[in-house]
Amino acid sequence: MRVSSFPLVTLRDNPSEAEIISHQLLLKGGYIRRVSAGIYAYMPLMLRVIDKISFIIDKELNKIGCSKLLLPQLHPSELWNKSGRWEGYTAGEGIMFHLKDRQNREFGLAPTHEEVITNLASEIISSYKQLPICLYQIQTKFRDEIRPRFGLMRSREFIMKDAYSFHSKEDDLINFYKKMGNAYENIFKNCGQKPVGVKADSGAIGGAASKEFMVTADSGEDSILFTKSGSYS
Repeated sequence: MRVSSFPLVTLRDNPSEAEIISHQLLLKGGYIRRVSAGIYAYMPLMLRVIDKISFIIDKELNKIGCSKLLLPQLHPSELWNKSGRWEGYTAGEGIMFHLKDRQNREFGLAPTHEEVITNLASEIISSYKQLPICLYQIQTKFRDEIRPRFGLMRSREFIMKDAYSFHSKEDDLINFYKKMGNAYENIFKNCGQKPVGVKADSGAIGGAASKEFMVTADSGEDSILFTKSGSYS
C-alpha cells in the first residue's frame, strides 16, 4: 500500500483529554480518534495491531483446545433476570446500557457474556461425554463508566477476549484453569509484556479462584503486593 493512500493523520500536540502517555501516543500517532467520552474509532493502523494481537490469542487458545465463536452484543433481559443480575447491572449506578425495542421488550448491551454463553451451553451440551469444552470470543463490550479515562484503558466501548469452559469434574476444571493461565502467560510474552499474576477477588462473577495479570505502571489505579522472587503476588 502506498503511504500517500494510507489514511494516517498525526497530531503535533498532546490532546487536552489525554492524561497518560499511552493515551497521548495513540492519539498523536493516529492510531485512534475520539468520537465521544470513552468511545473511540480504531483507525487502520490500530486495527492492524488488534489483528496481530487477536492472531496471537487464537494461536495460544487453539493449542489448549478452545473453540472460537462470536456472541451477540444485544441481550434479552430474560436471560439476565434468570441469573438474577438484571437489576444489579441496570438499576442506579449499574454499568449496563439498556433499552426497549418497538415491542417494549427490554434488552441490554453486553458488559459481559456469562448469561448468553451458559444458556447456549445448556442447549448444545446434552451429555457429560461432550465435556470438557471451552468456547471463547473476541468481541465488543459496553459499560456505562461514570468517568471514562485513560483512553482505551477505561472506556465505555471496548474489545475483550473472554473464554468460558464447561467440565463434568472439578479436578478437570482445576487442571484446565492452570492451562488457561499458562496460555495467558504465553500471550503476554508474545505481545512483549511482563505482567504480574495477582490473586484477585472474583467480584460479581463469583468463583473459587481468580487471577489478574497486572502490568506495573506509574499510571495504574491499583496497588499490588508481590515478592521479587515471584513466589507471591
